Amino acid sequence: MLYDVLIAPFLDMADSPVFFAEVVIVGLLTGVMYSLVALGFVLIFKASGVFNFAQGVMVLFAALTLVGLMEHGVPTWLALILTVVIMVVLAYGIEWFMLRRLVNQEGIILFMATIGLSFVLQGLGETMWGSNVKALDIGIPDASFEVSGILLNEFDLFAAASGAVLVAVLAVFFHYTRIGRALRAVADDHQAALSVGIPLKTIWVIVWAVAGMVGLVAGIMWGAKSGVQFSLSLIALKALPVLILGGFTSVPGAIVGGLIIGVGEKVAEIYWGPLFGGAIENWFAYVLALVFLLFRPQGLFGERIIERV
Repeated sequence: MLYDVLIAPFLDMADSPVFFAEVVIVGLLTGVMYSLVALGFVLIFKASGVFNFAQGVMVLFAALTLVGLMEHGVPTWLALILTVVIMVVLAYGIEWFMLRRLVNQEGIILFMATIGLSFVLQGLGETMWGSNVKALDIGIPDASFEVSGILLNEFDLFAAASGAVLVAVLAVFFHYTRIGRALRAVADDHQAALSVGIPLKTIWVIVWAVAGMVGLVAGIMWGAKSGVQFSLSLIALKALPVLILGGFTSVPGAIVGGLIIGVGEKVAEIYWGPLFGGAIENWFAYVLALVFLLFRPQGLFGERIIERV
């Protein structure tokens, strides 16, 4: 049994390097999809210091809005623009009705507020666009091709490229712009940020709008891959291990964590899955996250916070 668990899988990898490379690449591309969802969590956490439970539903709401507009005859390019506008309006609404009344409150209060927000958005999306599974096609190619014996998918490569562009833009935004520095200041202390003239309301609108746009990109990718359906909101659960590995405050960490989870679960399923009866892909990420919580709770790129009590 020990041989089967520790030695045999690695021998299989060495015997079929091309197949192993294909598994790794598929895992990397899947990991990018996870990272797109995790990015939204990171943005909100960096600006408010609270875990946004509603991010998964924001992904669903954005995808539902886009496909709903397209079903009503709106051209794809115009539907994209209108969806972005709707997500910005949604950010204003969240700030107006929820955030401005919770300034400087405990993190658990903000967290509970986002739980309520998730139910509101899910009900609003269902009321506006219905609850049926919807196909989403915005022209992203989905053909497969072979390179050196490795089978690749054009859609997965497009998603990976989109994730790379988003990370680059957000990294520059947070570290080299005045608004980005203000976001980090707001996350550290709401009252101190207000005292030095940082417009807290404006900052929150901006970050929630950006998180909504990131949610739109994630919704497009996941919706085009598996259909726009209410189970999309549950992909937020898979983003949790990504955040634990990468760190709740790191944009690059969301990508690295997603890649680790994507590769880890695919390799584990192929090479160790038969030993456990299969389907370990569903829980492998959470076991890996548990290990990180035991030995490095702040994640690979997260900030280690020590509080005096």
